[in-house]
Amino acid sequence: MSTATVEGAYEGALRAFKNPMLDLLHGTYAPFVVTMLALVFTAQRSQVPVADAHAEIDAALGRLRAAGYGEEGNAPLPVGSSRDLCRGWVRSGWLKRHVQDGVEVYQVSAHGVGALEVAGRVGGARTRVSESRVRTLLDAVEELAQDADPDVLSRIARLDAEIKERTAEVDRLERTGAVEPVGDDQLLEEAENVLHLARELPADFARVVESIKQVQRDVVTDLRQDVRPTGEVLREYLARGKDIMESTREGRAFAGALALIGRAEHIDQLAGNLRLILGHPFAEQLPAAQRRELHEIARRIERGVREVLHAQQTASHVITTQIRNHDPLRDREVDGLLRDVMSGFQRWMPTSRHKQPVEPMRRLPVADVGHLRQKADGLRPPAPPTPLEAWEMGAVPDDDSRAWGGPHYADLEKHLAGRPREDDGTVDVGAAFRSAPERMRRPVDLLGLLEIAHRHGMVETDEVVTVEAVRPDGTRRRFAFGGVAMRDEHEDEGGTTDD
Repeated sequence: MSTATVEGAYEGALRAFKNPMLDLLHGTYAPFVVTMLALVFTAQRSQVPVADAHAEIDAALGRLRAAGYGEEGNAPLPVGSSRDLCRGWVRSGWLKRHVQDGVEVYQVSAHGVGALEVAGRVGGARTRVSESRVRTLLDAVEELAQDADPDVLSRIARLDAEIKERTAEVDRLERTGAVEPVGDDQLLEEAENVLHLARELPADFARVVESIKQVQRDVVTDLRQDVRPTGEVLREYLARGKDIMESTREGRAFAGALALIGRAEHIDQLAGNLRLILGHPFAEQLPAAQRRELHEIARRIERGVREVLHAQQTASHVITTQIRNHDPLRDREVDGLLRDVMSGFQRWMPTSRHKQPVEPMRRLPVADVGHLRQKADGLRPPAPPTPLEAWEMGAVPDDDSRAWGGPHYADLEKHLAGRPREDDGTVDVGAAFRSAPERMRRPVDLLGLLEIAHRHGMVETDEVVTVEAVRPDGTRRRFAFGGVAMRDEHEDEGGTTDD
């Protein structure tokens, strides 16, 4: 064994154990952390409000201490409030804290999900070498070999062999009319293999979401620190933000998987297959927890896809907004102010005492600019406003505000009643509007005429009618509409109709 090989392997192991997932599992309070993450954050509740999470963890700590845990010689429990514990978990990378719909929530990170998966596999049933697991491996290797082999003849030969095998199976089914039964033991092995594969999905989805958010943070950070011309910044970062799913390895892998699991018909087919499996008698031999896992597979995939797509849309929106509002000078000023604040805290903290009061800043400092006014004078007007003119209730003001109101329905009804009828007993609405006095030819009166015609029964014609309306201020406007004629309601009441 060479020294270089040992050093390289040891460096790789050191890097691996710096992973937050292994750090969680290696910690003193790992059983408690895994228990809390598994109980508070379930498949149905992946995001929990901060206040709710603190209350649930506090209640769990109280129950465990009442049961005797945390005492000397027993399983250790962490010291401190749930708020402090959650803050530490966020710093360690096991939890994420963000705002969702205006509420601060916690969510398990990809490292936390991975730790839960490892703990669940170790603490649950042991994974067995089974026919189903080996067949899954062999099928994956065969598919990889077929994709990697560029030889056309070998691919044709494999397809011919598969066609012959399928044809022989169809002939046997048609000849015998019976499907060979599969033993319950084999079905149970295949169900365990399906659950093993499904348990990997939440961590995979969480890694894709975190990789997208990391790209978002990198782009925004680079943009804030950029001093290049704005046009160059726009071209580069718009190119990255245009399709953020292509910017990470996890995103590209998810985009390929989305073609299979992102279509509604595929999810429906998966849900139907799961219902068929759970309805089989062998499923009664599965523990209740495994049956729930099988039932939740389709819903878990849908939820994971939605989370990834939501992260993609959010990242694209944040990057686009940052680019649109990018101001390098202002960003540098904000960064400088923040650095000054942090430097002030670093100077103050070593000399401060516990619970030392801090004198707050009562007012903002005044800018030392000579030509700016520092005091506002004349806020009170020299004289009160002129009192309103008194007028009796019900009296109409001098200005005819009625002219700007709605249609004159009564006058319009009288005007239509006095219009001559056509041979078929109808009244042309367009001609009636043109012949009305100017005070009744406002745009709202045209609408009133059409409403009256509709109420009394109207007939639409194929011609286009153009009229000119006059507003109360004298401005004119032309309107075009389909020709409308109003029936004579008295004639309709006296005669007969086809109805």
